Amino acid sequence: MRKFRSGKYISQGTYKSFQPEKINRQWNINNMELLNLLSQADRQLGRLDMYSEYIPNIDLFISMYVLKEATQSSKIEGTKTNIEDALLDKEDVVKEKRNDWEEVHNYITALNSAIESLKQLPFSSRLIRQTHKILLKGIRGRHKLPGEFRSSQNWIGGASINDAIFIPPVHTSIQEYMGDIEKFAHNENLYFPDLLKIALMHYQFETIHPFLDGNGRVGRLMITLYLVEKEILKKPILYLSDFFERNRTLYYDNLMRVREKNDLTQWFKFFLTGVVKTAKNSIKTFDGILKLQKKVDNKLQSLGSRSTNAQMIVEHLYQRPVIDAKKAKVITNLSLPSVYKLIGEMEKLNVIKEITGGKRGRLYLFRDYIELFK
Repeated sequence: MRKFRSGKYISQGTYKSFQPEKINRQWNINNMELLNLLSQADRQLGRLDMYSEYIPNIDLFISMYVLKEATQSSKIEGTKTNIEDALLDKEDVVKEKRNDWEEVHNYITALNSAIESLKQLPFSSRLIRQTHKILLKGIRGRHKLPGEFRSSQNWIGGASINDAIFIPPVHTSIQEYMGDIEKFAHNENLYFPDLLKIALMHYQFETIHPFLDGNGRVGRLMITLYLVEKEILKKPILYLSDFFERNRTLYYDNLMRVREKNDLTQWFKFFLTGVVKTAKNSIKTFDGILKLQKKVDNKLQSLGSRSTNAQMIVEHLYQRPVIDAKKAKVITNLSLPSVYKLIGEMEKLNVIKEITGGKRGRLYLFRDYIELFK
């Protein structure tokens, strides 16, 4: 990678666009610090992947990971929806926050749809466009060609192209660049560690910026899709947006450092550090979930014959940790008075907490569970 050249600037008259080098070629690693980080990242991912095998009903908890990823990835782009807001139904969200809420929920739908599509469709430009179309459905970016690569020049930073921080390649080269990424993803004739492969593809995607809007969210979503398709993870339980959000300036600086100084090694180190830290945090979260399950189960035993219905409510809360009496009635098939009584007892046990403060339309939060994801 010492001879790596990221690309060159091409004059387009009044501005210069950046034309990156293609990535579908042989790569050689000669940095021992990078190899050590790669080893750590592989080890931590292996530990994390074990949880997907021995934690019962892990799919219940994945929905919360997806929710957190959606809020953090959207937060990088400027939305202000937090986990508690995202858990609410749209009509329960204050009007000024509904656009942000929609963006977060589009991300959740797009990610879930993409994971499901991987069963029939490989990691590809087609999958990426399909995901992008869902991501921008009916929100502020709906007029920016959802599901289609851009047909005009875009830029990053600045009020206009004249004071932009970075100008991606011309739109006429996007199909070729995206085809190159796709070939690289599936090229089995050259060996390159998968974690470095997706790190490089993420950098290249963000540099190409193939869409008019939503590039950051799609680029981060690609990471999880690739890891699942390559069966590095059996379940989608690693999301880097929280790490990128916490280190937002470094994230952007390291991407620009590749373009400006040809320093791909520093980007790889940053990316692998994110994998290591995120995997460790995810392992810690799963350990917390197991402890919480045991603690809550012990509390529910005190309810005697009502513990079965209470357990049904808790099972729902692991997937969506906010509930009202109507939903609890559907889950348990109890009468409404019996539901209110059961919810009151669960509240006394500090399993759930009422968050509206009103007499009607009360919502109850599984707060201890939500805290594990913060």
